[in-house]
Amino acid sequence: MDIFVRKHSETTCNLIMERDNIDFKNMNIAALFRKLLLPTVLGMIFSALFVITDGIFVGKGIGSDALAAVNIVSPLWLFSTGVGLMFGVGASVVASIHLSHGKVKAARINITQSIVVSSLLLLTTSTLFCCFAPQVVQLLGGSERLAPLAIEYMVWFVPFSAFTALLNSGMFFLRLNGSPNFAMICNVVAAVLNIILDYLFIFHFGWGMFGAAIASAIGTTVGALMIIVYLSRRQCALRFYPVKLSRKSMQLTRRNIGYMCRLGSSAFLCEVAIACMMFVGNIVFIHYLKEEGVAAFSIACYFFPIIFMVYNAIAQSAQPIISYNHGLHEETRVRRAYLLALKTAISCGAAFALITALFSPEIVSMFIDRSYPAYEIASKGLPFYATGFVFFAVNIVSIGYFQSVERARYATVITLLRGFVLLTTCFFGLPLLLGNPGIWLATPLAELLTTLFILIIYIRAKRKRKKNIVSLPHGNDDKEILPKIQTPGRKPA
Repeated sequence: MDIFVRKHSETTCNLIMERDNIDFKNMNIAALFRKLLLPTVLGMIFSALFVITDGIFVGKGIGSDALAAVNIVSPLWLFSTGVGLMFGVGASVVASIHLSHGKVKAARINITQSIVVSSLLLLTTSTLFCCFAPQVVQLLGGSERLAPLAIEYMVWFVPFSAFTALLNSGMFFLRLNGSPNFAMICNVVAAVLNIILDYLFIFHFGWGMFGAAIASAIGTTVGALMIIVYLSRRQCALRFYPVKLSRKSMQLTRRNIGYMCRLGSSAFLCEVAIACMMFVGNIVFIHYLKEEGVAAFSIACYFFPIIFMVYNAIAQSAQPIISYNHGLHEETRVRRAYLLALKTAISCGAAFALITALFSPEIVSMFIDRSYPAYEIASKGLPFYATGFVFFAVNIVSIGYFQSVERARYATVITLLRGFVLLTTCFFGLPLLLGNPGIWLATPLAELLTTLFILIIYIRAKRKRKKNIVSLPHGNDDKEILPKIQTPGRKPA
């Protein structure tokens, strides 16, 4: 079934995407968004279950200290996820624009470069983390009581970081190739494997932290290998392209990777921001509420991925629509896709906040027994934490929009503001003003202030449009760099 047909200046390329019949140029925006949204959300939910299952089995099968220990080293997992998202977003935006102009070979080159470079980067960092595991755990805020458990989990999971990144970046390439359903299947298989193996390794075999770590590693690896097999097929429009090692090819690769990283840097920073939230939160909670406070905060951190991944799924569903039509200068379709994603995310955020406020004791009891002191702390704290879910929805979808239209500066500034500057200030400042509730309200306040900043950007852009100055839909701040991207007219990298 033909999905889309594009003409190159030298040849005519008929790109056949057999799976899901997706036409980014002509299909109704609402219908196209729904076609991408359902499998993407389901895939993300299973990815969240991947994380949450670890929390439930670790908390129930090993104890609250083990749960806190996993939370201590979670920033390392988020680092590898962030690298995958950075290269996935950057390469898919560039590849979308190339495909909209019929430059299929260039799109293949871009995704190949992104996967190879991200894998090499994570192999290097994983080796360093494992070689200096005690020092890394201490740097992440691990206490003497939690350090042995944190190190045990870390040394068995971190070596598989390259597969974690590939599982995240591959989702973008599969959806762009018209296969959101297969992207969902990869996440489902990884999550289901993790759930089954977690249960077997922790409860039946009694392998403790080693079992939890190796179960996650196996699930991630299998999902990533499915993506590799998919992108290796010759009938796949977006597939691997042979890597050349000539000097000119390496120079072109460096330029391409630099631009991809610039576009996707805010996606990486979003993950690092979550790591920052965990790191700073662990320090603040252990200061005010000791190890029991860290265990309570870890429940929020385990619950948080469902919220984040649903928002991320909404943003990622809109991304290929926005970037593809941005490449064609179809700005009306770009705005429609963004507004539809924004409305969907806000509705989900309101629902999540209400559910969390009403059922926080039940949510906490999924992770730890009521006998632990952390249970009472988390039950009282989660409703405060949930007040920021709507603002978080606006921020994530808006960051995804700026990435998709090549406004990397806006996306990066917003991410730095919400994830580092405001978050750190609120975490250390609010407890001084409000006591223990202030710790839980730090993240919501940071998200609210970031939303206000985005609103200021929107108002300024609206005023510019009234003066007939093209603003947000065009990537003017990055236009001078776009020609550096490898195109079929040049010698391939």
